[in-house]
Amino acid sequence: MRGTIGRVDGADDYEYAPLRIPPGTSRSAAATMLSLQVDVGGWELARLQLHADGTRKAVLRRRARLSYLPMPVT
Repeated sequence: MRGTIGRVDGADDYEYAPLRIPPGTSRSAAATMLSLQVDVGGWELARLQLHADGTRKAVLRRRARLSYLPMPVT
């Protein structure tokens, strides 16, 4: 499932990418997936939610000027 990229206008011009991590994924595997996105795409973690069913929903963000870098891979 691919996330969509949104753009927020204003002084801090960020783009956002939602990312869903399926239930059953270990904590260390989820952390590795997120750190790869940070290293490769210039993303930073804006929000992380853990749901009762074990699904993790993350929102990554980066400055809009870095949009030439790759999108998150889900």
